[in-house]
Amino acid sequence: MAPAARSFAQVSALVALWGVLGCAGHEGRTLKMRTALDVGEPRAAISAINDELSVSHDTDLPKDIQGDNALLVLDRASIQQSLAQYPNSQRDFQAADKAIDMLDLAHNAGDSIGSYVFSDSAGRYVAPPYEKLLINTLNMLNYLETSDLNGARIEARRMSVLTRYFQDELHETDNAILGLGGYLAGFAYEKSGEIDEALRYYDEALGFGDYPSLRAPLASLLARGSYSSPRLKAFAGGGSGPSSGFAPAKESAEIVFVIGYGRVPHKVPERIPIGLALTLVANDIQPADARAANRLAAQGLVTWINFPTLAKERGGYEIPACMLDGKYVQLEQAADVGKEVRSEWKKVERKIILSAITRLITRMVAGEGVRRATGGGIVGLLASLGTQATLTALDTPDTRSWETLPARIAVARVTVPAGRHAIKLDARGVSRHWEVNLSPGGWAVASLQALR
Repeated sequence: MAPAARSFAQVSALVALWGVLGCAGHEGRTLKMRTALDVGEPRAAISAINDELSVSHDTDLPKDIQGDNALLVLDRASIQQSLAQYPNSQRDFQAADKAIDMLDLAHNAGDSIGSYVFSDSAGRYVAPPYEKLLINTLNMLNYLETSDLNGARIEARRMSVLTRYFQDELHETDNAILGLGGYLAGFAYEKSGEIDEALRYYDEALGFGDYPSLRAPLASLLARGSYSSPRLKAFAGGGSGPSSGFAPAKESAEIVFVIGYGRVPHKVPERIPIGLALTLVANDIQPADARAANRLAAQGLVTWINFPTLAKERGGYEIPACMLDGKYVQLEQAADVGKEVRSEWKKVERKIILSAITRLITRMVAGEGVRRATGGGIVGLLASLGTQATLTALDTPDTRSWETLPARIAVARVTVPAGRHAIKLDARGVSRHWEVNLSPGGWAVASLQALR
C-alpha cells in the first residue's frame, strides 16, 4: 500500500473510533448504577458498582481505591445508607474520605500534563467543597442512626476542620451544606451533654436556614449554657414555632427526622462546536488562541471540542412525607444540594471550556510538528490529521462526580412521650416504616434516602 493510501486508511480508522473513544468516561462506568436507581432497585445498583470495583461483597473495598474508584465507593456509601446498611456505609464513607483529594492539595505535574494534553479526566479527581462536607455530614447521620454519639462527634469535628479551611483559605462562607451539618452536629453534642458546643453548631446552622423545630430546644439550651449570640437569642425568643402535634410529656423523648430525596445532576459528555465554544469564552480567551482554534476548525476534521455538562436533576421538587403514630410531621428544608452542584459548576464551567480549547490547540501544534517531520505534502497532511484525531479520541470529558447525592434534604424534630412510636417515611415511591421504643430522656434519629 502506498504511503498516502496507508495514512488515509489510518486516519479513517481513527475517525471511526473517534465517536466511541471521545465520549467514554466515568459517566459510562456508572450508567448501570443510575439505571437501577431510576427504577427503584438499589440492590442492583450496588451490584453494578461492585462489578466496576471488581469486588464480590458490599463490605469489600477495591485493592486500588484511588482515582475513580474512590468515587464509586462514595456512590456505594450513599446507596448502602439508603438500604439502612449503616456499618457498611460508614466504612465506605471513611475509605473514600481518605482517598479523595480536596481542592489542589495533591495536584502534581503528572496530573497537569495529562490534563493539558489529553483530557481533564487524566488528572486526579478533586472534590468540590460541597462533596467533602457531605461525606462527613452524611456519615454523621449514619452514626446518629445507630445511636453512636462518639462517632457522630468525630465526623462533626472533621467537618469543622474543613469548614475553617474553606472559610479561611478559600473564603467560602455561603455553602448551605454547613446548615445541615450544623444541625446534626448540634444535636450530637446536645445529646452528649456538651451544651456550649451544641449551641455553637446550632448558631452556625441558623446562618444558612430557618429551623422552626429548633426554637423550643434552643430556648432550653440557652438557659443551661454559657455560649450565646444575638442570632441565637433572637431566634429562640421568636415564639414557640409551629406545633408538631405532639404535646411534651413529663417523661418525654425526642426524634429527629432526616429525609433525602431525588438525585443531584450528574455530569454527562457533550460535543460543542468550536465556534460556539469560542463565543462562550470570548471575553477570556487570548486572541492568538482564538485564531489558532479557528485555523484548526478550518481543516474540516476537528470542528468541536469534547466538553462535560450537567444532566437534569431527579426528583428535587417532590414532596416527602413523614408520619409519626399515624400523624403527619411538618418537614423543614435543610439543604438544596442540587443548587449547590449547579452553583459550583457555574464557577468552573468557563475554565473547563478554555481548558478544552487549549487542548485543541495543543493537538494542532502536535499535528503541525508531525506534518513538518514527514516532509509535508499529502502524506504529511494525513499524518498531521491522524495525530490530531488520535489526541482528540483521547480527550475524554471529565464526567466524574459523586452521583448518588440526594437532590434535597429535609429535617424535623419533635418531642414525644417516652415509649413505643410508629414511624413511616416516604419519598418518590420509596418508603421505610418501623417502630422505636424510647426511654424517658431518650432520643432517636430516623432517616430515609430515596435516591430515585
